[in-house]
Amino acid sequence: MKVFTTIAEMQREILTEKQKGKTIGFVPTMGFLHEGHIGLLKKARQENDILVLSIFVNPLQFGPSEDLDAYPRDFEKDRQIAIQEKTDYIFFPSVDEMYSTSPSVGVIAKERVNVLCGKSRPGHFDGVVTVLTKLFNIIQPTRVYFGLKDAQQVAVVDGLIKDFHFPVQLKAIETVRESDGLAKSSRNVNLTPEERRQAAELYRALELGRSLIKKGETDRLKLIQTIESHLKKTTESTVDYIELYTYPDLKPIEEIKGKVILALAVKFSKVRLIDNIIVDI
Repeated sequence: MKVFTTIAEMQREILTEKQKGKTIGFVPTMGFLHEGHIGLLKKARQENDILVLSIFVNPLQFGPSEDLDAYPRDFEKDRQIAIQEKTDYIFFPSVDEMYSTSPSVGVIAKERVNVLCGKSRPGHFDGVVTVLTKLFNIIQPTRVYFGLKDAQQVAVVDGLIKDFHFPVQLKAIETVRESDGLAKSSRNVNLTPEERRQAAELYRALELGRSLIKKGETDRLKLIQTIESHLKKTTESTVDYIELYTYPDLKPIEEIKGKVILALAVKFSKVRLIDNIIVDI
């Protein structure tokens, strides 16, 4: 496995591989890898000749109230995981390498961003599409891998690829879960033992919603009220949102039909958790 820190050397290596006709699987991350990332790496390893992992804490994704310096980092642990998952290349650039000059062109996410978690993070997805535009041009992947735990991000990336005609296939991988259904996240360690027990109810609430949809429920408001009632009965969390949208367009709906995303966010004492399911009727 090789680690590259400059754009020029990464591009040279990728060009050599592509000239050999190799397919490139790409997993972009901000590091501090966990089971969800490992699942993406495994899938990318299975489906491609070459596996590239990028580790870059992108400052453009952080808002004024978010602490960039506090974001967890552990490159040595990440490197060991990459070796374990048979990664060919790690792209590990500095901020100065990625943003060496003030940009003369900006990338702005106009759709799919002002709902769900995007409502409270203005500008966040502008940072996402900007760095991915750069990374897609550097890595030139055949396929790129994202987890559906952040389904809104997947939807935004889908729009980026289609609008800019990037020759890359988006692979959205199912959320990795604990045995009781809780979506795996580095934030789960901040739950108290009782909160951890209650947190399993998030997925149960979503499954309740899926069951109602499959049984023919078409009233959006009634569905949301049923899920909220379940969470209030089974947890001591504060509901941030429970929403239902078309997917991946993330447009409002009143009558449930077609492909939809049912998503929620709740706050416990020290952590905010998100989860979602996608239902195709």
